[in-house]
Amino acid sequence: MIRILIVEDDVNITKMLVATLSIGEYEVETCDNGIDAVDRMLHGPFDLTLLDVMLPGRDGFAVLDAVRRAGGTIPVIFLTALGDVTDKVKGLRGGAEDYIVKPFEAMELLARIEVVMRRVGKSEMFLSYQDILVDMDQHIVTKGGEPVMLTPKEFEVLVFFIRNPDIAITREQLLNNIWGYAVSGKSRSVDIHVQQVRRKLDLQGSLVTLPKLGYRLERSRG
Repeated sequence: MIRILIVEDDVNITKMLVATLSIGEYEVETCDNGIDAVDRMLHGPFDLTLLDVMLPGRDGFAVLDAVRRAGGTIPVIFLTALGDVTDKVKGLRGGAEDYIVKPFEAMELLARIEVVMRRVGKSEMFLSYQDILVDMDQHIVTKGGEPVMLTPKEFEVLVFFIRNPDIAITREQLLNNIWGYAVSGKSRSVDIHVQQVRRKLDLQGSLVTLPKLGYRLERSRG
């Protein structure tokens, strides 16, 4: 299981992050200051750090600099309320993998984490839901051991739902995360792809429609 260290001094934000990461079934530990963070990041073992910039004791930039100077290679995603481009450049030049500005949606954070984990070769190779198994590397889907043919976009839709179970997902979120845009009037394409995924994988009782909103894949029925 992928282990993630959250370095954040705001208790409420930490709770939100822990809840979000539990959706992705990550193993999580927390730290609330920049002094302890350096030792935790160097001696983990963790696969990723979510590092706040404004921390007591030592700010996030100084934490990452100390870790890199000591030879630490742990991937880092900066979490900050600062939206200044110079801060983003500073963080990336310091060795961070990504930079996300608060507030952010849970699915955006999970997507960013997945991209980083894939980049460093620690992404999950397989996803599962009920009797459905998804081979992320070969883009193969099986149900009950039998292969199911999905188009590339249907594959992405399925993966998105499996990674975000029990969450109400709007058509706009699907358009943004899979098609890369959100345009009024384009939701029909989303509906068609979701219907195909539901039909091909027999998810009529689990991939439910939320009237006037979107869809939800219900893990409780799995």
